[in-house]
Amino acid sequence: MLKKIGLGLAFLLFVKTSLASVTNREVDFNFDWKFTLVKDTSLPSSIPLQDAKWRDVRLPHDWSVELDFNESLEGATGYLPGGVGIYQKHFSSPAKNQDKTTYVLFDGVYNNATFWLNGKLLGENPYGYSPVYFDLSKHLKKDGSQNVLTVHVDHSRHGDSRWYTGSGIYRNVKLVTVDKLHIPIWGTFVTTPDVTTQQATVDIQIEVNNHHGHSRKFEVLTQIIDNQGQVVAADKDKLKLKSGANKSHSQVIKVAQPKLWGITQPNMYKAVTRILFEGKTIDEYVTPFGIRSIKFDAKKGFFLNGKPTLMKGVSLHHDGGLVGAAVPKGVWKRRLEGLQAAGVNAIRTAHNPFSQEFLDLCDEMGFLVQNEFFDEFDYAKDKRLNYHDRHTDNLTRGYVEKFQQWAKSDLERTMLRDRNHPSVVQWSIGNEIEWTYVHYRYVTGFWTDPNDATKMDGSFWGAPPKFTPEELKARYEASPKGDHILADTAKKLNQWTKALDTTRPTTANLILPQVSHVSGYADAVDQVGYSYRNSVIPWGQTHFPDKSITINENPGTWDDWKQVLNHPGVFSQFMWTGIDYIGEYHDKWPEKSGWGDILDLAGFKVQGWNYFKSIFINKPHISLGTLPLKDSGFKVDELSGLAVANNNGSYRWRHSNMHWNYKKGDPVLVEVASNHSIVELFLNGESLGYRSMSESPDRLFRWVVPYQAGTITARAGFEGQEIEAVFETTGKATGFTLTTDKTKLKADGYDVAHLVVQLHDKQGRVIKTQNAHVSFALEGQGKLLGVDNGASNNVQNFQSNHLDTAKGRALAIVQSKRNAGTVKIVAKIKGLAPQTLWLNSL
Repeated sequence: MLKKIGLGLAFLLFVKTSLASVTNREVDFNFDWKFTLVKDTSLPSSIPLQDAKWRDVRLPHDWSVELDFNESLEGATGYLPGGVGIYQKHFSSPAKNQDKTTYVLFDGVYNNATFWLNGKLLGENPYGYSPVYFDLSKHLKKDGSQNVLTVHVDHSRHGDSRWYTGSGIYRNVKLVTVDKLHIPIWGTFVTTPDVTTQQATVDIQIEVNNHHGHSRKFEVLTQIIDNQGQVVAADKDKLKLKSGANKSHSQVIKVAQPKLWGITQPNMYKAVTRILFEGKTIDEYVTPFGIRSIKFDAKKGFFLNGKPTLMKGVSLHHDGGLVGAAVPKGVWKRRLEGLQAAGVNAIRTAHNPFSQEFLDLCDEMGFLVQNEFFDEFDYAKDKRLNYHDRHTDNLTRGYVEKFQQWAKSDLERTMLRDRNHPSVVQWSIGNEIEWTYVHYRYVTGFWTDPNDATKMDGSFWGAPPKFTPEELKARYEASPKGDHILADTAKKLNQWTKALDTTRPTTANLILPQVSHVSGYADAVDQVGYSYRNSVIPWGQTHFPDKSITINENPGTWDDWKQVLNHPGVFSQFMWTGIDYIGEYHDKWPEKSGWGDILDLAGFKVQGWNYFKSIFINKPHISLGTLPLKDSGFKVDELSGLAVANNNGSYRWRHSNMHWNYKKGDPVLVEVASNHSIVELFLNGESLGYRSMSESPDRLFRWVVPYQAGTITARAGFEGQEIEAVFETTGKATGFTLTTDKTKLKADGYDVAHLVVQLHDKQGRVIKTQNAHVSFALEGQGKLLGVDNGASNNVQNFQSNHLDTAKGRALAIVQSKRNAGTVKIVAKIKGLAPQTLWLNSL
């Protein structure tokens, strides 16, 4: 065995130059599928099916978002239908497949999916969010004829979730062909147990499978390659493996002067592991990873690479607006860039695992990720009304029916896929699970009506616990319990997690933390994150000083962030939510999306982007927002003219308008977000006075201004360093712009450009208070994925080429094809000059 430490230059030169010929394990398996919707929910009896008349589709594919919004459907899942879909793909067997092992890997299929190859059952996967793979080898055709892969997806229970899920094979698919002696899918685990700026230890656990009919002697070579493509360290070992056996092998490699992965400099490495047989590379497995250290302390908080770090986080759901759940990587990148520009550095995947592509982006961009597994355990939540399940209809039956059988497998497959991502720093086993164990809420003392388990004392959300831990413990022990004990289930989930990874802590999102602390649920995980329970933090830290307590979900206000700043040990907040998402509405048609604090459904910035930027980023900031006084929660003091809050609830950030267009004389509340201590406001050049941060409980400076057309200006800063924000009254629309976030696309069938239409007046000023109907025509090597305007009540079909604007703007997403060429897009609005834009697909 070669030395793992201090490898000589000659060896590094050897591994750089002698292994130019490598294997290609993975093949993109997204193209050239057939698809059809069927009415029968039963599995087909004869497979493969005749598919000549089916639609041609390319994966990832979400059929629900292609269809119309319908008021008669479930608002919980966004008023979009589910159904039953069948996919088939015809393909040739890999060359010399008798010497190979071939797998198919699905990153996500929603949901209740069953898989066959050439009519032979491969297996099933009920959970729509977990990856799954199957060994195809023994069923592949050997006579040269085409294989047929069939996937049956049953999402007929379209109300089976509390948010929009999508339907179909909505994540990537890969065909993986390897030598019978190979590293299996998810077969490596890279950790960095010792990290300094001078040297890092890289520990690589490598699993090897031998599917040959006899034993094999071979070598395992791993190279560590930095983000400049340079080999910086390597190790090589000789091994032997019996036929049919698998082996886990460890290599410990030292990297000198490592480039650490962090929020501002997310440096990535690759561990390239090769299996050498008789001097030839027969398998190559590439593991992207980052060198970083993480540490959590109950009294001091979170440390990244030894530095105290606060998680300025948002919760996200997995849909991407008009593309539904089949989100191109470029759509996520634009959205994450928007969040990052507002100071966000952490993401909570609410309330399920996201795609591998999403985590790849978080690695590349420097986001910290809390990776969440489940929204339900033993008992179901009500998909329409939250809390515990109060409906018995089949339409809303979901994963909880499969949890007992499938939870361990779904959790393990997710972790095996995700545990090499440096962005993932916490595993969350579940979200607000206490709602489904009804006795928990009665133990708190805030629920007292046994005939109505939703009726609570109105003071619950802002109140500290009513009882001491000892009293709560006694109440819990005396409470009636069901067939399942939450703490016992949580312990199992924690044990399964720890069996695969001890380098990251486990957590859970607690909605009734005072009971969870005394019932054993909080003890089942390493850390607890409170959900909308800031008032419990002092109580929890006092009575459970050795427990790491932080915030896993909150509304997203200055008061929430103050809890992080004021309480040592509390290191995070994850506001609900960073971006609008489809669903979680009930009987509110046409409202089908919302909740986003920073970006709307189309990825446009709302005023919250400015608000949180003023809090999260340590640079001078000022921005304006306006609201009709009658809608603001404030009134005007008749003597002083100051804005007076109706109640404490008025002090909160909200979606204020980003314009200065109202009726003459109407009272308007002007809200200025700034991190300066004093701000001055001007109307048409005349000062309306100053406001001080000391008068702003939520860091919003407020004036009540009788509306006059013209210019409203907010100004702050010391002499020579002044900054200002300006709104001008706009006139009628005389034209519009058509812009794009990129003019060049990769001709790969995946790359996307975001096109934005924006109305303007004759002075070129952006109009936010007038709308128009816009249509898009596209020619050339591109595909129009759809259109949206970002409005929460927009129920125009996404898969269209026309729509009404909202706030004077609209979004269209164009995706490249696989042929190089140009893409011409023409946008038209009646009565205004059309606009043309060209993209180059290379």
